[in-house]
Amino acid sequence: MTEYIELRGARENNLKNVTLRIPKRGITIFTGVSGSGKSSIVFDTIASEAQRQLFENFSMFVRTFLPRYPQPDADAIENLSMAVLVDQKRLGGGSTSTVGTVTDIFTVLRLLFSRLGSPSAGYANAYSFNHADGRCPECNGLGRTMAFDTTGFVDPDRTLSEGAVQVPLFVGWENNVYSSSGFFDNDKKVRDFSDEEMQLLLHGSGRKFKLSIGDQTMNATYEGIVEKLTRSYIRRDLKTLGERTQKQVGKYLTTGPCPLCRGARLNQAALASRIAGRNIAELADTEIDELVAFLQELDRSGDAGEVAAPMIGTLLERLGHLVDIGLDYLTLSRETDTLSGGESQRVKMVKHLSSSLIDVMYVFDEPSVGLHPRDVHRLGELLRRLRDKGNTVLVVEHDPDVIAVADHVVDVGPRAGRAGGEIMYEGDHAGLLASDTLTGRFLNRPLPVKTDVRTPTGSLPVRDARTNNLQGVSVDIPTGVLTAITGIAGSGKSSLIHQEFLRAHPGAIVVDQSAVGVSVRSNPGTYTGVMDDIRKAYAKANKVDAGLFSFNSKGACETCKGLGVIYTDLAFLDGVRTQCETCLGRRFKDEVLTYLLHGANIDDVLEMTVDQALEHFPEKEIVRRLRAMSDVGLGYLTLGQPLSTLSGGECQRIKLAGELHKKGSVYVMDEPTTGLHMSDIEHLLAIMNRLVDAGNSVIVIEHNMDVVRQADWVIDMGPEGGHKGGRVMFEGPPALLAADEDSLTAPFLVTSHG
Repeated sequence: MTEYIELRGARENNLKNVTLRIPKRGITIFTGVSGSGKSSIVFDTIASEAQRQLFENFSMFVRTFLPRYPQPDADAIENLSMAVLVDQKRLGGGSTSTVGTVTDIFTVLRLLFSRLGSPSAGYANAYSFNHADGRCPECNGLGRTMAFDTTGFVDPDRTLSEGAVQVPLFVGWENNVYSSSGFFDNDKKVRDFSDEEMQLLLHGSGRKFKLSIGDQTMNATYEGIVEKLTRSYIRRDLKTLGERTQKQVGKYLTTGPCPLCRGARLNQAALASRIAGRNIAELADTEIDELVAFLQELDRSGDAGEVAAPMIGTLLERLGHLVDIGLDYLTLSRETDTLSGGESQRVKMVKHLSSSLIDVMYVFDEPSVGLHPRDVHRLGELLRRLRDKGNTVLVVEHDPDVIAVADHVVDVGPRAGRAGGEIMYEGDHAGLLASDTLTGRFLNRPLPVKTDVRTPTGSLPVRDARTNNLQGVSVDIPTGVLTAITGIAGSGKSSLIHQEFLRAHPGAIVVDQSAVGVSVRSNPGTYTGVMDDIRKAYAKANKVDAGLFSFNSKGACETCKGLGVIYTDLAFLDGVRTQCETCLGRRFKDEVLTYLLHGANIDDVLEMTVDQALEHFPEKEIVRRLRAMSDVGLGYLTLGQPLSTLSGGECQRIKLAGELHKKGSVYVMDEPTTGLHMSDIEHLLAIMNRLVDAGNSVIVIEHNMDVVRQADWVIDMGPEGGHKGGRVMFEGPPALLAADEDSLTAPFLVTSHG
């Protein structure tokens, strides 16, 4: 008998009293246009409530260390299982977090070396670059050493009393420490310092002195300029510092491989220990498919013995999951913050595939992102494997081949934003294909291969490219056309475009999926600049200061400081967010809301969608900016929606909206179809074509075959990923690619949905 997750009266975000029965222990895929409400159902309602109820089982003390989930706006949510969210958020963790450490595969490999390594370095920790017993003492386990270029930090033609020390990374009093230390002749030019004095100024440490600050004195320990900078920054992982600090410090750093471990991160004892002639760092640097072959040979040879057999079995199982999921080109030493969103999500999946838990609810956010069509079937097999272990699998997805895997489909729509939030279809995949919903119609309507291609106006060369896995690639990227860069994950697409091409042609406009803001005070209106124009129009019409119409400036409610809510910290209990009683959540002073333009106040405008604002405002500059947002498919966003709530695809499109007015430019886009429904892809292609027709060149890295079919020129990288890729397999129009037998992309160019 089938059990169901029962959802009744869901009203999160744009949901309109949604009621659903979702079969447990099956694969349910949620479809619909961007902004229709899919994520509001899956993440903001079902998964959020499952996480909230799970965390309520912990003590109040423990809950202070856990994420806090609000109770979703719904009448009832019943029959939930423990939820595991596998999203596209990139894996962070700094320089010491790698594919091997985050999947625990490196942990098992360390254990194997502690048993089989010869000569043995000791227990498993002796092979860890995150542990004092194993890390290289020179680079502290980072694999590279950094040093400060102190040129310009000290003016040799000045004395200390004349301000010879001017380190941009020090605050004022820190620069003055050296003249007040009593260790130097403050009236002697620095260029006349003896070697001992220069050594003390730059590298000295440990001396005690009295430090004067204003009228006070305090005991202090002396640190030379380089010593202080090294302690403050180099002995810490820079990636754990704020982005602003990283940029500021990075300008003065020189970086290179550690001279002792040569980038291996480990101490000499760990590196001297070998299994079958290979040390642990060499195996961590080996691509996963080759590492599997090495372990299989070790197992077959019988040299490992009975003690090592369970460890080799575990390693082969987990590495096999990475191969199955299309990540065989990665290495265990690959730092996690260099992975794409799609790669991060698939790495997270590996941990769950090794779990023996059952009746878990796995929630995926577009797991096909970054996957070449050749590998999508592997994703389907993994989803089925999770289901067959007795788990419930919920997936938000746009890819037709992934949708076909579903046992049950929920189509949300009919449109986005306020025009969405309703259930358009529930049932099996065959029923969706036969339905008259937007998704059903477009599943049966793939775009044709373009034959009437544009003629290039010139070319942008890249010569002898060797970044990452590129094998001396030389290619001419045509101008005045739409060029698609294709190839399986890891084939070298991003290395060719984001590194080599942009290095050769730095003037290109890059429109990627990186976040555009995390503040609740930033919104589409402020990001695109349209709110500046709207505030000026309000100021002119009402003859007042434009700052009054900003909740970040003079117009902010004095009680909530323009936030619209009051946050109350209740220590061990969940904090409470209540509506500001003064402005009733509208963020502005009452005075501001009395000023009108075209019959609406500024709060009314922030509540408008982009499309509604287009109908409301006649002013040309306002209309131009709003039209750009509507043209990129974001007409459903409200002008006041926080940017922190936007998806990666929405972030990319809002950036694109800010760049559309330029002419004669080169645009680089990285998988702009991410998060886009099939019906929106034609709209995106229309924007790209309009850019090209206006005299621009558009280069798009893309796996979506509808976009590739409609390109003027295709550059296909391959043949595989990692060291088996990095070559140009094809250059030419898409119609010719379809007939190329060497390309892994070609077979998918002529297949259809459904």
